[in-house]
Amino acid sequence: MATIYKVLGQLAAAASNAGETLYAVPSGSSAVVSSITVCNRGTAAATYRIAIRKAAAPLANNQYLVYDTNIPGNTTTSYTLGVTLASTDVITVASASTANLTFQAFGSEI
Repeated sequence: MATIYKVLGQLAAAASNAGETLYAVPSGSSAVVSSITVCNRGTAAATYRIAIRKAAAPLANNQYLVYDTNIPGNTTTSYTLGVTLASTDVITVASASTANLTFQAFGSEI
C-alpha cells in the first residue's frame, strides 16, 4: 500500500468542551502525524486541549497530548510529533476556550 502525504485534518473549533474530531484514521489504514498546528485568529489569549483516542475510545485523562495550553492572541503554535496512529484512532480537540482557534494536522496515511 502506498504512503500518501497530506493535510490530515483541519478544524475551526467551536468554543466548547464538547470535543471535536480533528482527524480520524480511516478503517484499514494507519497514519503518521508529523505535526499539528494551532492558530489563534483572535486578539485575546485562549486555551485548548488535544487528545489522541485509541480506537475511538471515550475521552479519558490518559489520552491528552496537551491540556489547558495557553496560546496568545494572533499566534500560531506548532507541535512536531511523529505520532503513529492505527485504524480508527482519533485526534480530538477536547476543548477550545474561544471559537477563534484553528487546528491542522499534517502527515501521511498508509
